[in-house]
Amino acid sequence: MKPYAFLACAVAVVALAGCNKNQGNAVSNEPVKLTQVAPPPGGDWTQVVNATAAGFMMGNPNAKVKLIEIGALTCPHCREFDEKGVPTLIDKYVKSGQVSWEFRPYLLHGLDLPAVLIAECNGANSFFPLARAIYKDQPTWVEKVVSAPQAEQERVQNLPPEQQFLTLAQMAGLQDWAAMRGVPQAKSRQCLTNVNRVNELVQLSSDVNTQFPDFQGTPSFVVNGNLLKDTATWESLEPKLKAAVGG
Repeated sequence: MKPYAFLACAVAVVALAGCNKNQGNAVSNEPVKLTQVAPPPGGDWTQVVNATAAGFMMGNPNAKVKLIEIGALTCPHCREFDEKGVPTLIDKYVKSGQVSWEFRPYLLHGLDLPAVLIAECNGANSFFPLARAIYKDQPTWVEKVVSAPQAEQERVQNLPPEQQFLTLAQMAGLQDWAAMRGVPQAKSRQCLTNVNRVNELVQLSSDVNTQFPDFQGTPSFVVNGNLLKDTATWESLEPKLKAAVGG
């Protein structure tokens, strides 16, 4: 599939409620004992962020438990996980040095592309704050595209590739949004018109399905290389993290 075929789905975000098929409900109230790994000088493990081959990782690169979240910035279930689970994930598990958290972007729709390009535009250190802010404001910027006139949506799809995602970001208000959060418009323009990066992101999403044949939707979680089944919420993920760290 050509990368820009994703754009045809950009206005279909009203169907995003189906971005995940498995909503686990397991809840564990058992305390977890986390042995603290000595943090880097002058900080803690949550301040250690690196780009990976497929995303961005926060935490101890040598952590006992390596958690990968496969998420889409347009996915409401991913937004719910960010709201309900990520604060505890960061403050308790990543900060301890026992768990690293890698976010691997997945493209559900064309609108995911400008969102990811914006989130990563200022580099690794600002990726997680920007991605989390994009989740927080997701209903607003998604609705701007959904409610755009049909003629405008068709116009975007007919633009040259190097203009499509810049224009889509402008429709969603993401370029102005990013400028207020430290990403100058000239810089976001460069990121949003980077055709090579668009191709890479499309390939990385395709690779998810190849690497994990049982992948069913976002969010999905991988612990130490194993894709977890029936795990799409913090309530279902945390007991498995506790077991992995030996708590």
